[in-house]
Amino acid sequence: MVSTGMARKVDDLGRIVLPVEMRRMFGIHPGDELEIGVDGASILLRKIEARCVFCGAEAELRPYRHKQVCATCSQELLTGDAQNGFVDTPLGDLKL
Repeated sequence: MVSTGMARKVDDLGRIVLPVEMRRMFGIHPGDELEIGVDGASILLRKIEARCVFCGAEAELRPYRHKQVCATCSQELLTGDAQNGFVDTPLGDLKL
């Protein structure tokens, strides 16, 4: 674990506030869901991606390299739809 030098107190209801610097760094916005996990003696938080990384759609999501891509964008990536700004790169070669 990398220490950030940031610490927060837990309130009476068990809540903590994530520092704005960390929310910005990880793209965490109000309403986003975080998965809570445990690794030994550490508590882990992971942002749950519930929207397409390209267009923001919330339906028909497919995981790709720990990111969510909707069916429409997946198809455009597979076919290399240049009209929408996509290049001819197969989805398997795409680096997200």
